[in-house]
Amino acid sequence: MSDLNKSLKQIIDFRIEKLKKIKSEGVDPFPQKFNPSDFSIDILNNYKSYSDKTVVVAGRIISLRIMGSASFFNIQDSKGRVQIFLKKDKIGEDQYNLFKLIDIGDFIGIEGVVFKTKVGEISIRAKKYKILCKSVRPLPIVKESDGKQHDAFTNKEQRYRKRYLDLITNPPVKEIFYKRTQIIKGLREFLDKMGFLEVETPVLQPIYGGANAKPFTTHHNALDQKLFLRIADELYLKRLIIGGIDRVYEIAKDFRNEGMDRNHNPEFTMLEFYWAYADYEDNMNIVEEMIRMVASSVNAIKIDWYGNQIDLSKPFNKRPIMELLSEAVNEDISDKDEEQLKLICKKNNIDIENKNYGQIIDEMMSELVEPNLIEPTFVIDYPKAISPLAKKHRNNNPDLVERFELFIGGAEFANAFSELNDPIDQRERFESQQKLANRGDEEAHPVDEDFLQAVEHGMPPTGGVGIGVDRLVMLLTESINIKDVILFPAMRAEEK
Repeated sequence: MSDLNKSLKQIIDFRIEKLKKIKSEGVDPFPQKFNPSDFSIDILNNYKSYSDKTVVVAGRIISLRIMGSASFFNIQDSKGRVQIFLKKDKIGEDQYNLFKLIDIGDFIGIEGVVFKTKVGEISIRAKKYKILCKSVRPLPIVKESDGKQHDAFTNKEQRYRKRYLDLITNPPVKEIFYKRTQIIKGLREFLDKMGFLEVETPVLQPIYGGANAKPFTTHHNALDQKLFLRIADELYLKRLIIGGIDRVYEIAKDFRNEGMDRNHNPEFTMLEFYWAYADYEDNMNIVEEMIRMVASSVNAIKIDWYGNQIDLSKPFNKRPIMELLSEAVNEDISDKDEEQLKLICKKNNIDIENKNYGQIIDEMMSELVEPNLIEPTFVIDYPKAISPLAKKHRNNNPDLVERFELFIGGAEFANAFSELNDPIDQRERFESQQKLANRGDEEAHPVDEDFLQAVEHGMPPTGGVGIGVDRLVMLLTESINIKDVILFPAMRAEEK
C-alpha cells in the first residue's frame, strides 16, 4: 500500500471512530431532515436587513478552526459561503465537546444571530447546531486565506471524473451549469413563443439516421432485435411534419460512436427544430435571432473565446462553401472531381487517404477554412454529395443543395437544410449513400424504407435546423473544453 493510500486509510479510520463516538453520545449523525430558512448569499448581500436577526442555515463545512473555548468555521450552501462563530459558553460544554468531533466535509445546521466580527466579516453567532451528515472520506485539501484559494482541486481528469468534488471545491464551476440551464430555458422559450411544439422521439431506433455518423449498437432481448442509439432526431421529427404538426422541436441526447476531443463527446445534447413552409434562408434568420437573444439573457453578447474577441450583436456573415475552399487553395474547385481534389490536398499537405469526394470536402473545410471562421459565419450551398437530406438548390445547379452550417470561433454550431421532400430524389440519395457504405464508409447514411414511405405520403416544404447545445454553452460561458460544460462527460476507464 502506498504512503498516500495508507494515510487516506488512517484518516478514514479516524473519522469512523469519531462517528462511533457521536453515536455513543446518543446523537444521530444522519437525521432525516432539517429546515434551513436562510441562504448565505442573502445574508451577505443584505446585512442591514439581517443584522442582529436570528437565521437558520445549513451546509457543508469547508474550513474549520477549533480553539479552546471558541471556534470559527465556514459552511457552503447551494448559493455561497458564510462564516459561523461558535462559543462554548453559548452552546454549553457538552455540545462544544461534541463539536470537536466535527470535520471539514461534514454537513451541519445552525441557528444563530447575524453579526460582524472585529475585522468586519459578516458572520453568524451560533445559538445551537445539529449534525446533519458525518463525512467519512476527506475532501481534497484546499488552502484558503483572505477569501482566496491557493491549492484548489485542479487535476482536470479528476475534476471530470469526480464532478461532485469539483463542485464542492471550485464554486465558480457551479455557475457554468446554472448558465447552461438558463441557456436551454432560453432556447425553449424562444421556440415556444414562435408556436413550436416540444416533443420526444425514440432514443433506441431500428435504423439510425439524420446525420453521417457511426452509431452505438445494442440488442433488445424481448424483440430479439438489433437497435441503435440515435445519432440525430431528424427523421422522426420530419415524420411529425408529415403528420401535420407544422412546427416541432426536441432538445435531446444524441450519441455518436466517434473520437473525443475538446469539441466532441460521444453523448451530447442537440436542439433540432423543423417548420413547415420555411427554407434555409428562414433558418438563418431564426438561428441568428435565437443565439443573440439567448446570449443576451446570460450577458454573453461580447465573448473572449480561445483569445478571440467575438461580438454576437453584429450581423452574421454568409459565405458559399466552394468560394471559401477556392480562396483557401488559391484555385477554383467548384468543378473539380475526386481525383483532382486529391491532388490539391496533396499539394496542401492534407491527409485524405481512403476518403471519398464528400469526405475530402469535409477534410478540406476542417483543415483550411474552419479555423479561420472566427466571426459568426453561415457557410452555405453545400455539395449534394455530403448532404443526403437537403433539397437541391433553387439556382438549378445539380451539384449543390440548400444547406448551411454556422461557424463561430473556428467551431461548428449549427447545421440546417431546406429539407428534401422529393421522395424519388431522397431514395436516390439514400442509395448513393448505401454504395459508400458498401465501400467501407462507416458514417454513410443508411436507407430508411419507413421514412421513405412517409415522405411518399407528402411532406410540405420544410426548414430544419440542428444546434449543438453543448458547444453553444461552451461559447456563452467562455469554456474551452466540452467536458467543462457536461456534468459527467465520457472518460476513459481509470487504470487500477
